[in-house]
Amino acid sequence: MAATHARGTSTLRLALALPLLALALLPAAFAGGGTRRWFGGRGESQRAEAQAAKDAAAAAFYELDTAQRDLRISIETITAVDSSPGARTAVDGFAALGRRIDEVSHAYITAVDAHDLDRDELDAGTAQRARTELTRAKDELVRVKGELDRFEQGLGPLLDKAETQLARLAPAVERARAALRAASTALDTVRNAGLRADDLAARLAALGPELTKLNEGAGRHGVPETLQRADGVLRDAEAVRVEAERLPERAAETDKRLVSLRTRAEALTTRAEAVEPVLSELRRRFSAACWQDLQYVPEQAAESVRQAEERLKEAASARAEQRWPDATSLLATARALLNNTDEAVSAAGERLRRLDAVAKDPRQEIERARFAVRDAQRLAMAGRHTPDPRHARPLDDAVARLDRAVAALDSGRHPDYWHFLTELEAVRATAARVVELIREERGGGGSGGGR
Repeated sequence: MAATHARGTSTLRLALALPLLALALLPAAFAGGGTRRWFGGRGESQRAEAQAAKDAAAAAFYELDTAQRDLRISIETITAVDSSPGARTAVDGFAALGRRIDEVSHAYITAVDAHDLDRDELDAGTAQRARTELTRAKDELVRVKGELDRFEQGLGPLLDKAETQLARLAPAVERARAALRAASTALDTVRNAGLRADDLAARLAALGPELTKLNEGAGRHGVPETLQRADGVLRDAEAVRVEAERLPERAAETDKRLVSLRTRAEALTTRAEAVEPVLSELRRRFSAACWQDLQYVPEQAAESVRQAEERLKEAASARAEQRWPDATSLLATARALLNNTDEAVSAAGERLRRLDAVAKDPRQEIERARFAVRDAQRLAMAGRHTPDPRHARPLDDAVARLDRAVAALDSGRHPDYWHFLTELEAVRATAARVVELIREERGGGGSGGGR
């Protein structure tokens, strides 16, 4: 019983004491906020200054990190396009800056981790040291940010060049694809018209692997290579399209040339048959020197026409098989053969005409040659007291050559009129070369000296 009474009394006393303890602790709880005790005065001022230094350092760290990220994008843009020594130097410079950034960032993080500005026991001296270290870290971050900014400014030309190429990339690839589509459409059109265009189809098919690489993108093959590939595909596809669109016209033109050259071959056959009477006239009236170089013209003309007709047959076969390059080449060969034949056949008739004219009156040819020489002599003496030997000597030789040709014409019963004509042509050619030489020299600012 006594024990029971004692226990009851102790319980009552504890119950009364607990509210009193709570009331005693309540003012302290409100005064400290439950997390730190107030220093008041200079202590709190030092804590605030340290916190401000921490905030400034954090802002500087953020700005540096953002600038580094932006600059890394610029460097990646440059390296995607440019492999020049300047670009490699920029990459090395950025790597060196990255190491400096890591150093100052590590120093900043170390300073932040070393000081808990929120702890209750922070005293004024510790807050002052924290402020000093954080300010130093901030200053280093700002200084390196300045180096980063200056480095970025120096990248301007490289970055502009890289961005220009990147801006060209998508349009260049799209133009190449469009050119391939246009070439394919043009090829389908001519095939529907009955023209095979096998060579064009093969050229277009050869561009398939290049299109595959274009579709794989610059990330795999590089920007410069992709731009170059796009330009090449565009150029080759455009060539295929143009040739395909021109193919119907080319076929019609080939047919027209075949008909024209066949007609010309027939006409030359008839004209070649008239050479023999011309040669007979030359043999009868003039010395052998005037015609002996022409005596093989009839058979040479016949052989050339025969060869041209063979090439025309081969060209017709190539046309039927739509081997356009072969047809064009064979037509060109046939035309060259016919041109040579035409010149040879015409030469016989022209020889007879010129020999007839000089035999009747050689004075016109002589005066033409003398006029050419005198004109050159006047130009050589223009503005000079004595002629330049480089001009005078060939003109003197031309005069002597002309005199010899005239003398030879008058000395025999059967003059070599053809030799006479070729000599006078040579005299006129010499005079023309001297005139050209003088004009080139004077046009260049000098007359050759000797004034």
